[in-house]
Amino acid sequence: MAFVTSKRTGQRVYLPTAVEDAQITAAALSDPDNPPLTLDELKQMKPVADNPALVAILRQHGKLGRPSLPADQRKQRVTLHLDPDVLARLRDGGKGWQTRANAALRAALGLDKAG
Repeated sequence: MAFVTSKRTGQRVYLPTAVEDAQITAAALSDPDNPPLTLDELKQMKPVADNPALVAILRQHGKLGRPSLPADQRKQRVTLHLDPDVLARLRDGGKGWQTRANAALRAALGLDKAG
């Protein structure tokens, strides 16, 4: 069992060991109800966005995208004034800087979920 810390979110992520990964792969390959895709099948795949009619149906039935979080778990939009050097440091990591800022605040306030 190995954990790494995500550079993007600051959260700990579980990575299987080589032995665990081999066991998972072997179990998946031996599943008769879910055979691996062939290269030809993979080449035929297209993004769902290439079919606007399907996208409309999926959206209509709430089957596209992430489900909404309960109201008490949703993030809230705020206006926050930061020193230029603080903002520059957060943005230095590229995309996901707001998620990293949230993770840093959680850790500083003792609210870190990774425990």
